[in-house]
Amino acid sequence: MRAIFMGTPEFSVPALRAMAARHDVVAVYSQPPRAAGRGQKPRPSAVHAAADELGIAVRTPLRLRDPGDQADFAALQADVAVVVAYGLILPEPVLNAPRLGCLNIHASLLPRWRGAAPIHRAVMAGDAETGVAIMQMEAGLDTGPVLAKARTAIGPEETTADLHDRLSAMGADLIVEVLARMPLPAVAQAEDGVTYAAKIDKAEARVDWSRPAVEVDRLIRGLSPFPGAWCEIAGERVKLLRSRMADGQGQPGQVLGDFAIACGQGAVEVLEAQRPGKRPMAAAELLRGWALPVRLR
Repeated sequence: MRAIFMGTPEFSVPALRAMAARHDVVAVYSQPPRAAGRGQKPRPSAVHAAADELGIAVRTPLRLRDPGDQADFAALQADVAVVVAYGLILPEPVLNAPRLGCLNIHASLLPRWRGAAPIHRAVMAGDAETGVAIMQMEAGLDTGPVLAKARTAIGPEETTADLHDRLSAMGADLIVEVLARMPLPAVAQAEDGVTYAAKIDKAEARVDWSRPAVEVDRLIRGLSPFPGAWCEIAGERVKLLRSRMADGQGQPGQVLGDFAIACGQGAVEVLEAQRPGKRPMAAAELLRGWALPVRLR
């Protein structure tokens, strides 16, 4: 097929590579380079860098509402466009330009977790499973009919980072299967079971030890590695990156031993954390020569 690929972060790269190995990817669309690093020099997105490596032309419009940009998109005469975490809303002239329309790889089992942060929200909600869905895009937010799904269990100690990598690979495999069988019938999403994965607000990230341990554990794992759940320890803002449920009871925030912390109900053991300006460390390494106070805030 003549295909257009539209994506920006590292999550999208496996799908681009899988498509480029099997189809004629005539153009890649990605977010413009952003200032990054100490020198704040413009840095291309992960998808942009991968496309350069693959020798595929990259386009980085700020938006796609300009008629000229829409005409350029249509002039590619693509059979299909595949969209994976691109970051721009596609207007209807773009959605309708490819012969088979635009397909989206979404990191949830639609209609659950439509929206911006489906992986984070699935972990934070304590979902037993998640997956990827290939959706025929339409004007609504993740409302289009679904062509295929792949499921995976969420382990009791898995973080958003763990799931991110697995779902990225699953999405790449599934889009290859779908494109090989196109055109496919698309099934309308059920009206029941719709939930929205709102963008993560940094205000959510501070740990409230008065909450039940199961909620604290899900918060830590769901916000790892970004933005990172945190608490204040001896005046430092420490990110908590991995955790599991633990035995014990105490006052909320009370240190029960090593890095086991009492919550409103039950306790959580922190397995990995990061002090300001330091690399992430396993709890045992971090606590060498650094004693926790009696109670965390």
